[in-house]
Amino acid sequence: MTTSANTAPPAQDPALLVHAYLDGELDTPTALAVKQTIDANPALAAQLASFTALQNAVRARFPRERVPAHLRTRINSAVGLNRRWARPTWGALAASVLLAVGLSSGSTWLAFRAPQPDLVVEEAVDSHMRALLASKPTDFSSSERHTVKPWFNTRIAQSPRVIDLTTNGFPLLGARIDVIGANPVPTLVYGRRLHVISLSAVPGATGPKDPTLRRSINGFNAVSWRDGETTNWAISDLNARELETFARLFQASN
Repeated sequence: MTTSANTAPPAQDPALLVHAYLDGELDTPTALAVKQTIDANPALAAQLASFTALQNAVRARFPRERVPAHLRTRINSAVGLNRRWARPTWGALAASVLLAVGLSSGSTWLAFRAPQPDLVVEEAVDSHMRALLASKPTDFSSSERHTVKPWFNTRIAQSPRVIDLTTNGFPLLGARIDVIGANPVPTLVYGRRLHVISLSAVPGATGPKDPTLRRSINGFNAVSWRDGETTNWAISDLNARELETFARLFQASN
């Protein structure tokens, strides 16, 4: 008698499953099942976004350093091992940083939450590229702005301004939540022919007030502009002129 494969996540602390999923410690069927569980649970999704933000902060501010060969040899000899020195996991580094944050002053935490513009644009492009590699570039697909905005309201504190630009040739495709500058941020997804535009509202008013082409990274253009206490970042492989047109239409719309 044969039994079908069970891909349900094991009965464990959900927070531990989120950590295991983020650290890549699960086999493929279990990882897929855990991802479905996270997507269906706003609390777990928020935890994943928070852990991812911390992981990105660690990577940005604590780059890996190779252990000197002579030190590795001495350590291996001391413990009787004849193998390569194991790198610390990101989970261990994240736990160390979390402890340091808890023991340090509030200004240290603010430093994590105030990234430089160069870091923001690079992370915005990375988020856009990850979305393009996924089965679809949205977590929530809808062309109706009155359903997209409430979707954000139940998942993130900051709800962006949602504009319908279909008549201008930039239809709304949906939305997702990205992690940029160590913060979960709302991202609107628009289309232009066969191109995808990711528009992220990043906390912190920096840069010019009017849409400005910042630079091209890995073939993707980036346009940003200030809107109140946030900075909008539009990322796409769309040509720079049309991307700036999209940004100006969005800025001018109500």
